[in-house]
Amino acid sequence: MGSEARVGTGKSEKVLDDLSQYRPRYETAENAPLARVEPTLHNNEQVAVLMDTVASVNKNIKYAQGYRILAYNGSQRQTVMDLRKAIITRVPDVQDYLTYQQPNFRLMVGDFFNRVEAQQVLNKISDLIPNAQIVPDKINIRKN
Repeated sequence: MGSEARVGTGKSEKVLDDLSQYRPRYETAENAPLARVEPTLHNNEQVAVLMDTVASVNKNIKYAQGYRILAYNGSQRQTVMDLRKAIITRVPDVQDYLTYQQPNFRLMVGDFFNRVEAQQVLNKISDLIPNAQIVPDKINIRKN
């Protein structure tokens, strides 16, 4: 092969060939006009109405399937309240949900769309609650 160059040394030697002679060549006119396709069907108003409909339907969605962190499930009221205070101090931007179903208190933390988001918060509070776990749950969608 006429114009070949070797790069490297030893076993990892690569061969670079000039392959331009094998590439196809096409004849083009110097001042050839560019082909332009104009759209013939304009549905911009219909698309806008459909997008408004989708947006209004999406505004009415309040819940989705996601994940929360189960921080506590037990009957000790003072323990759950202290734990709740510690979590709020550590991650103030995450919503907590405390429910009581006799005789148990249940503390859930966060509204996460995926496990990765939940795991990031769990890592921040894992020293407070080593037995906490991520559970699938219905979450609230915040409207910003």
